Amino acid sequence: MFNLNNKTAFVTGGASGIGAAIAEHFAQAGARVWVADRDETNGRAVAAKIGGQFIGLDVACETACAEAAKTVGATDVLANVAGIGHVGALPNTTAADLDRLYAVNVRGIFNCCKAFVPVMLEHKSGSVINMASIAGVIAVRDRLAYTTTKFAVVGLTKALALDHSHTGVRFNCICPGRVETPFVLERLKEYPDPQAAYREMSSTQLNGRMIRPGEIAAAALYLAADESAMVTGSALMIDGGWSAGK
Repeated sequence: MFNLNNKTAFVTGGASGIGAAIAEHFAQAGARVWVADRDETNGRAVAAKIGGQFIGLDVACETACAEAAKTVGATDVLANVAGIGHVGALPNTTAADLDRLYAVNVRGIFNCCKAFVPVMLEHKSGSVINMASIAGVIAVRDRLAYTTTKFAVVGLTKALALDHSHTGVRFNCICPGRVETPFVLERLKEYPDPQAAYREMSSTQLNGRMIRPGEIAAAALYLAADESAMVTGSALMIDGGWSAGK
């Protein structure tokens, strides 16, 4: 198991789903974990479960991110997991929809990097893990705004890695396929036949099932650990083979 002893990790979107799984994996590996989220109830519950600390945070707010960085202090691992989605092609996607997703999915990562990375650069050490998506590598139907923002996350990650390649700070992103999160499971209940909808959503993965949050968290743990010292600027696909034939 990878070791994060004596490291401090900051996880946005840590109140549920992938973020909660990453926070738990980091804590089990010995890290001091800060769980950041707008959802105070679930965020505090996750923090209590893993022996971490909770901080309320809207990543779309630059000032709030800067204040969070002051509160937390030096951070060894920054996991930018907070994100939102929107279903729609061009006719049913408004400029406001695109702006809303951009504010969280792209500006949110930018804001947290601006707040936390300078201290990492001073210490010449750190790992930044951004949550992208398969939709950041190949276009996904009826996800215009989401795909646009996730392509931006992959580009942002690669640009950061290139600009800071000799600093000791690494930047990588994870590109999941469909993940079985509480949000997805709740949305399935809206379909006339939830089981059929689950099978359809799972069919994009070659093995016919959705990805589990813990499987994404395991990859994040590797990217956070010293064993991945030579990994930077990568977009790690965890998509069950979805992109294999693209």
